[in-house]
Amino acid sequence: MTISNPVTKASSSSASARLIAMICFAMLAFAANSLLCRLALKHTDIDAASFSVVRLASGALVLWLLCALRRTSTIGKGSWQGAAALFVYVFAFSFAYRHLETGTGALLLFGAVQLSMVLYGMFKGERMHTLAVVGFVLAIAGLVSLLLPGAAAPDPVSALTMLLSGVAWGIYSLLGKTVADPLATTAGNFLRSIPLVLVASLPFLSELRWDLLGVFYAVLSGALASGVGYAVWYVAVRYLAAFQAATVQLSVPILASLAGIVFLGESLSVRMVLASAAVLGGVALVLGSKQPG
Repeated sequence: MTISNPVTKASSSSASARLIAMICFAMLAFAANSLLCRLALKHTDIDAASFSVVRLASGALVLWLLCALRRTSTIGKGSWQGAAALFVYVFAFSFAYRHLETGTGALLLFGAVQLSMVLYGMFKGERMHTLAVVGFVLAIAGLVSLLLPGAAAPDPVSALTMLLSGVAWGIYSLLGKTVADPLATTAGNFLRSIPLVLVASLPFLSELRWDLLGVFYAVLSGALASGVGYAVWYVAVRYLAAFQAATVQLSVPILASLAGIVFLGESLSVRMVLASAAVLGGVALVLGSKQPG
């Protein structure tokens, strides 16, 4: 007769609870980025390049301070690959949202994230359990049902730009699966991204516009939603299969839409309720499934 160890069970439950809490925080941070970017670019005078610069710089500063308080050096931490992926994601994201509807942009972004991460997982030999496949399809169906019917035909250049942003974020997430120190690595990536975003902004010098409210939104996006949020995500993603990490991020467009209802006064429709249930239910099935050996 096998006797289970209650201490081991309690420890496992505690670890699972912490992982779920980290995932929830990261997804809320990602949704906050969508909301803050939309607020800044649609309702203030700040331009996309300036928003990107402030977002990455403020994220780098906060992460550096956190590392300093923890007495952790950022020298040699992170990588230029991670910095490049982070920069491409942030820069393309800001520019794409100038000419895309929020729903269309979210669909393109997280569709690209999901596709790149799941394909990578399959390439590395990951297999999806039947329950995970059901959840995966359910989440996709819910997202598409919410975003496609009311979405206008997207501007092709902006659509390609957002797809590029999604692929870059997928790569950044995958790079996080192998890091030993998520906070220091994220700080190093943000610090390395600053010269990249400054160089990329040079062609847009004549278009740069500074707006106090827009800068405030960019700082919130960079310092909290991006800096801290990405560090937490880098911890959580190490314990997820690639298809799990991809699918859970499908909840972000739903969360962003709900944030729009609360903070921007957008209406709540039956379609939103049904799509939210499908996406979040699908994500729960994927996260709750066990990867077959």
